[in-house]
Amino acid sequence: MEDLLTEFTPTHSKLVSALHEHLTPVVDSNQSRDDGDLTISRPDHVLKVLQSQPDLKPLTKCLKWLTSNITGLNEFDIRLPGAEAAKIINVLVNDIIPHYWHVWTGSESRSYNRQRRLLLQCLTSVAGIGALVTRLRSFNPEPGEAQATIKTRLEQTPKAQLTNDLVNFLETLLDKDSVVDAIWTTDRIDPVISTQKAILWKELVSLLAGGRLLSAVAQAQDRHRSTESIDKQSSWLASGQLYSAWLGRNILFMVIHGKDDFARQHKDTARLLSKALTLGYTDQVVQSVFSSAIAGQRQDLEMLRVLLYDLASHEQKNVLYTVIRLITERDSCITSKYGFVGGLAALIDALVTDKTYLHEALVDWLGAKSMNGLKISIRSRRAVLAALSPHAELVKTALQKLLNDFGDKLYIKHTPVSQQEGNTQALLLVIGHVFMSDPEYVRSLVRTSVYINAISNRLAASSPRSQFFGMAVSSVVSTLVDSPDKRMCFSMDGTFKDEIIQYQQLIKTYDSVGALEELEATVPQIGTPLPERKIKKSQRVMNAKPKAPSAAISKVSTIQEISDDGTSEEDSLPVYNRADFDEEDTEEDEDPTLVQRNRSTAPVYIRDLLAGLNDTDNYDRHRLAILACSTLIRRKAHFGTELSSHLEALATALVGLSDKFTMENFQSLRLQGMIAVLVAAPLKMGQWFSATCFHGEYSMSQRLSILTTLSLGAREIAGYSAEDMALTDATLEPLFPTQKLPEKYHSIYAHDSVAPVTVLASQLERTLIAPMAASAADTLAGPAALRVRTFSSRMAIDAKRKKPLANALATIVADGFFFPLVRLWSVQPRVRGPHNPFTHPALLSHFLKTLALILHAAGASAPALPALTVEFFALLLSLRTSALAAPPVLEALLFGFLTLLELNAQRQQALAEDCARELSETKMWVEGVFERIGGGSEEGQRARGLAAGVLLRVTECGERWEGAMRGELSGFM
Repeated sequence: MEDLLTEFTPTHSKLVSALHEHLTPVVDSNQSRDDGDLTISRPDHVLKVLQSQPDLKPLTKCLKWLTSNITGLNEFDIRLPGAEAAKIINVLVNDIIPHYWHVWTGSESRSYNRQRRLLLQCLTSVAGIGALVTRLRSFNPEPGEAQATIKTRLEQTPKAQLTNDLVNFLETLLDKDSVVDAIWTTDRIDPVISTQKAILWKELVSLLAGGRLLSAVAQAQDRHRSTESIDKQSSWLASGQLYSAWLGRNILFMVIHGKDDFARQHKDTARLLSKALTLGYTDQVVQSVFSSAIAGQRQDLEMLRVLLYDLASHEQKNVLYTVIRLITERDSCITSKYGFVGGLAALIDALVTDKTYLHEALVDWLGAKSMNGLKISIRSRRAVLAALSPHAELVKTALQKLLNDFGDKLYIKHTPVSQQEGNTQALLLVIGHVFMSDPEYVRSLVRTSVYINAISNRLAASSPRSQFFGMAVSSVVSTLVDSPDKRMCFSMDGTFKDEIIQYQQLIKTYDSVGALEELEATVPQIGTPLPERKIKKSQRVMNAKPKAPSAAISKVSTIQEISDDGTSEEDSLPVYNRADFDEEDTEEDEDPTLVQRNRSTAPVYIRDLLAGLNDTDNYDRHRLAILACSTLIRRKAHFGTELSSHLEALATALVGLSDKFTMENFQSLRLQGMIAVLVAAPLKMGQWFSATCFHGEYSMSQRLSILTTLSLGAREIAGYSAEDMALTDATLEPLFPTQKLPEKYHSIYAHDSVAPVTVLASQLERTLIAPMAASAADTLAGPAALRVRTFSSRMAIDAKRKKPLANALATIVADGFFFPLVRLWSVQPRVRGPHNPFTHPALLSHFLKTLALILHAAGASAPALPALTVEFFALLLSLRTSALAAPPVLEALLFGFLTLLELNAQRQQALAEDCARELSETKMWVEGVFERIGGGSEEGQRARGLAAGVLLRVTECGERWEGAMRGELSGFM
């Protein structure tokens, strides 16, 4: 016998061996999990590993190799432009961040800090930020696209979760004030030629200061704001004020810490500042950039002045006006008035120096006719005038402009009185300054026609306040230039006399430039540090967002003596954050032989999830898979083909899953996972679950969970997910202790999967019966003229009205849910014979409620509603006899009749014509049920209420048909 067997050998062995020599080994994801000797030496190796859906260990090795250039261990630098770097960044943004970032940020352990830091370093570049912004913008609708369609609404939740991860990653990446400086330093590396440096910096300026990043984040968050289970908190990247303040702090960091190529860096920084001023938040940008100068600190003033002069002339004027306005707005918080004037004058003089166009800008500011004059205080005018005092000609020019505006008739008639008051005060201040240096010029000015006409126009004004300004200027100036016996005097009451005295003090005021340090004691601190909050582990959420970057805090200028109140010295010591550590290395008290180093991690791919669900021997891995099941499936929906190729395998694993380890909320998590699988592919998986419920060899509890999945999943597809969100954890009302099994057996025999459908059916029953009961109560209350009615405004009614949503279930309910369930149920008696499990009252009542809930979720606008009505009527009427022997089936049957008639309330005439026999039989049978059932028990009362509702709807349908027939016959009379 052995001689007959011949060993098989390939005939083309030489050809096969030659082919093997030229083949390049490809890194397999399954092999990479167990391969601890993975070596990476080229960028193409990294690209192959990243594209093969790597696990945590090979991914960490790739990230380490990519960031090794920072320490000079690698020639390839992912931060520099190049084809290979672009491919790797594209994979990191499109694949690695969606798969891993939510796991790394949502973990209670700090063991992922190293991976997060490595990934952030890889994308801290112009190309990295640009790829993230491009990915965010890909989720935003194109101009003219509809707001929401059936397809886009089903895909909205996965896209919103991915958007949340990308925004969270950007927040973490840009959290520090040194990010822009780090990117600029990277672009200065020698391999990058000068032309590429200019192009890279221009692209970064367009991303950060041009509004591309701000608009992309704001538009993405606004698009997905209404999505359930998504963090509703707005990101600081979408807030123009917070984002502009962060950008200003980065510009200040570049100015202060610039070392190499100082002139080039200041020009690039000025270009960034120039673009940032166009964002629309000039105050926030200028306040952050010039924060140290505003606080009276001189060490950074020289560099800030160089930065200011690199801007265009109109931008320099805008920045100068903004600095004065910011200090003016803090006028009410300032304690030392004289120190403020001298300090602000010193700051203005230090910024302006010998720039003629800036001095002219200050002259224009003193005589400004815009509404900004309403916010200018008198002390700010004194400070600007003190800075201009060394330039006598400019002060005289300012006097001429103020005097012309003071006497202009249109200005007097149309300018607000408060602004006229400010310009009057500025005019007196300038006259006083000019009189101190050149008294003859003032004496000759008051005799000119310009001054005389100005006073005359003021005195002839119709406004009493405008007249007073003319009297005040003329009387105060007369005290300077005229002798006591020739001074101009007006008769005024006590209030005006007090104001005249104040104006006389203005003309005698002469300020000079002080010291910049005077602002340090007068200007309050920009902000105070917020107390740190200790966050418990239980408070951490999966989508936790980093807080907005904190503003820089100015230096403490004074030292206060603190008395000893008995507190210990340790309480005042600063608290430092714990360094990154691996929790696996902290188990010092455990036996080293028992420590498990290879711990399970949460699955990030569908293949890992499926393996974790099937691994019932490893508790940690199995538990992590069940916890992440629903979230991971929803994230992968409409995201490639990874989920679609494993849908049936996932559904099979979830349906047959048993609670081997007695986990908490096991049934709820399993049900959520099954619903997620159904929602991912409604038509395909609706048919699969329907077939599995009848053909598979499952227990009654598993079949009940499948029916619950179909009902809750159908409602979520129809847009009722917000209402049913808590029903996966819902349970029936607690039983009395004598009616409940012991805890050990209750967890085995209690059907928790029935609870959501029962709760939904009860809520829908009350919703359908409540209008009928209210109408009957109104009928018994008496004539309509005696009733009191409360009227509501149209706006209040519109505010409570829900916006209509596209019902995605209406088009697929017939082929995906209803008809497969009904047809498979109808063949069970022939297939299973007398051992049909679907005749059990618990399963049959649950089946009928599931069909009713699916039909109600589809709505009255379903295209196949007439066919569904005929099919459901036939099914319900076939169960009339068996329902009388089982109260749960009877209640479910009446609930099905009521739901069916309610859906056809708008087509009662068509229903009476198409289903006349069914309506007649239903009425006769329900009348008998209503007479037979007693109202003593709670179940009886509920059944009688449902029967009464069915009778009322059937009667309305018949009356509607009779009325239509009378109207048609009246035409033949």
